[in-house]
Amino acid sequence: MSPSSSELGVELLAVVARFNRMATQRSRPPLPWAQARLLSMIEESGEARISDLAHRDNCSQPTMTTQVRRLEQAGLATRTPDPTDARAVLIRITDKGVRTLQQVRADRAAVVDPLLADLDEADREVLESAVGVFRRLLEAGAAGSAAEK
Repeated sequence: MSPSSSELGVELLAVVARFNRMATQRSRPPLPWAQARLLSMIEESGEARISDLAHRDNCSQPTMTTQVRRLEQAGLATRTPDPTDARAVLIRITDKGVRTLQQVRADRAAVVDPLLADLDEADREVLESAVGVFRRLLEAGAAGSAAEK
């Protein structure tokens, strides 16, 4: 008997979270995972206000300000004036931030790649198909979020 959608959702989220933790714990990233995750959010956005980043990360604005300041001090992100609101700033990833994020991703992939190499062809095809499904789910989720605004 196949699981219900909610059971599948719970199991999927649990497995993905464990897989992510394993990749993070076994890699040696050039910056803490929380900063890498924030840098990735900034890269996805192109640019974002601190309040928007705080909302997306479910944290307070002062906490996000501290995290962004750390990225700025490391030369990984920069602030620019918001052209639509003189009181606000937009956070952007720098070229150094992009290179650092690429290194984080490569370090984590180096943990996963040997596991993938051990899969037989049928399992690799299933996994490739699943990645496509994940992409479509993310696109649908992003479209739903945009429609809610």
